[in-house]
Amino acid sequence: MAHTLGKLAKALGLVAEGDATLPIVGAAEPAEAGPEELAIASTPAYAERLSEGRARAALLWDGADWQALGLSGAICPPRPRFAMSGLTAALDRGPGFPPGRHPSAVIDPRAELGPDVTVGALAVIEAGARIGARTVIGPQAYVGAGAEIGADGLVREGVRIGARVRIGARFVAQPGAVVGSDGFSFVTPEESGAERARATLGAEDAPAPAAQSWARIHSLGAVSIGDDVEIGAATCIDRGTIRDTVVGDGTKLDNLVQIAHNAVIGRDCVFAGHSGVAGSARVGDHVVMGGQAGVADNVTVGANVVIAAGTKVLSNVPAGRVMMGYPATRMETHVESYKALRRLPRLAREIAALKKAVSKPGASD
Repeated sequence: MAHTLGKLAKALGLVAEGDATLPIVGAAEPAEAGPEELAIASTPAYAERLSEGRARAALLWDGADWQALGLSGAICPPRPRFAMSGLTAALDRGPGFPPGRHPSAVIDPRAELGPDVTVGALAVIEAGARIGARTVIGPQAYVGAGAEIGADGLVREGVRIGARVRIGARFVAQPGAVVGSDGFSFVTPEESGAERARATLGAEDAPAPAAQSWARIHSLGAVSIGDDVEIGAATCIDRGTIRDTVVGDGTKLDNLVQIAHNAVIGRDCVFAGHSGVAGSARVGDHVVMGGQAGVADNVTVGANVVIAAGTKVLSNVPAGRVMMGYPATRMETHVESYKALRRLPRLAREIAALKKAVSKPGASD
């Protein structure tokens, strides 16, 4: 679909600089942009490569001298990265699934599909499922019995939505995501080795437990997801044991994120890839987790916490903290400790030299 520079700027609440009638069919890197593509050059460093491409228009930064860059027009927002949100939405061509219901889809007659719902090839929708208006169920996706998905959702290819899961409006699930798998919950008849280790902190004099087999605790709860939630490819959200696992409105989960049984995730959180929240943990609103960060079971993380990449949260975190390291500590404390750790080899050499000096006879003369 073709746009003009002026219409794109208006959609962003901005005014185009220069020739607003320039046609725009897509976006590209500055060095690769063609004459009908909007070059994304949101910083001076990116703009240096505009001369290598053929772009006539670009997304720049506030106050940029677009004419000096050889352009015929530009969009110069005060926050270019935020403008990218609206720009990419306008230019997104979608996954390309044809509208309507594919003849190979299996839809139980007791399922309820709202107006203009799309169901792709080989998708399965079970009895009692309810799909909101204009939601897209992609090829080979599965929606379980009694599950609910709100309006304007996008359930991409190979997504699995389990029985009785409840999902709000404008939900997006990337390929291979699973919502409503059983929780990883097992128990032994007597105290297990893991329980003993936690209680004794691995004390060597603690008696070793007898070898035991594991009994499964079934998942009777489901998953409850709010509006405007997005989950990445191969991300998994387990159903609760008795109550539902909960994900709040506006939360965004990257690829390969694990949300375990009974966890409660607040609204407008962002979790990067390979991060995870263990069973029965509670994470407050507006929490950011970097890649490979983790929250231990039964831990509470307050609102507005930032958890750096690779950080392992093993105890409660008050609201507003910035955490780093293993185990997680305040970022400034962790950085100070890391600097001290780097000085240890030098300190060890200095101490060895001092010991050598004081051990020599007459060294004090």
